[in-house]
Amino acid sequence: MRHVLIACALAAGLSVSVAAAVAAQATTGQAAAVPAQADADAALQQAVAGSWRDADNVLRDRYRHPVETLAFFGVKPGQTVIEITPGGGWYAEILAPLLRDDGHYVAAVVDPMAVKEGGSRNYQQKSKSGLEAKFAAAPAQFDKAEVVAYDPNAPVFGAPGSADRVLTFRNVHNWRSNGQAEGMFRGFFAVLKPGGVLGVAEHRANGDVGDDDKSGYVGQQQVIAMAEAAGFKLDAQSEINANPKDTKDYPGGVWTLPPTNKHEDADDAKYRAIGESDRMTLRFVKPAQS
Repeated sequence: MRHVLIACALAAGLSVSVAAAVAAQATTGQAAAVPAQADADAALQQAVAGSWRDADNVLRDRYRHPVETLAFFGVKPGQTVIEITPGGGWYAEILAPLLRDDGHYVAAVVDPMAVKEGGSRNYQQKSKSGLEAKFAAAPAQFDKAEVVAYDPNAPVFGAPGSADRVLTFRNVHNWRSNGQAEGMFRGFFAVLKPGGVLGVAEHRANGDVGDDDKSGYVGQQQVIAMAEAAGFKLDAQSEINANPKDTKDYPGGVWTLPPTNKHEDADDAKYRAIGESDRMTLRFVKPAQS
């Protein structure tokens, strides 16, 4: 009986020791995670505050909330981040420097040769050349940024499973009107690693809109449905970029508002008081097993 009691005591002592070790390890892991997240947050703040950013772009921070938006998408140094059709490089000014020394920024632009000759090709060529010139003019920030051209009718953005984040800002309405949205979302899914994140910001309609809608707005549930059809799971949605002042009923669509300001000069004050559009901000995840 005495031997049994001793064995039980030793077993109990061992269990306590193991539990204590596991608890200590967990506490250490949590403590290590806090500085790591703090470092990522600081790096993001520093990139947004960068002196290289265009002054006009900085003025739009109050509408676009870049720190909060990129944090919501989980963007941090060390990642491969692909931005889809970055336009003039508003977010590229933040993302490329953020990832320059630790990570990889890819600007995915439409291949001009993949679209019809004429105005569409000229527009895409101008956009691509402008972004490349922007990068070449500031090598201290953009020398490691990569520009990848894709065919919007059969989009490939990189090697399968190579990206940590795919981000798109106010582009879905264009793909819908061109019948390319489904293919684009499938391309996002293919290039992301399992567990990778797709971040979408888009002008938000009050409800579903028709395929032929020309307002520039898209229904939030429509975007979610397109992403889920491609295999994504909705992970979270945010009101970071919401604007309740946006009535979404303008003759010129979303382009009536800043920054395009497609309106009569006499109405300028009215639309500037509204500000930029009401936007959905959605975070999707590619399942670990897909």
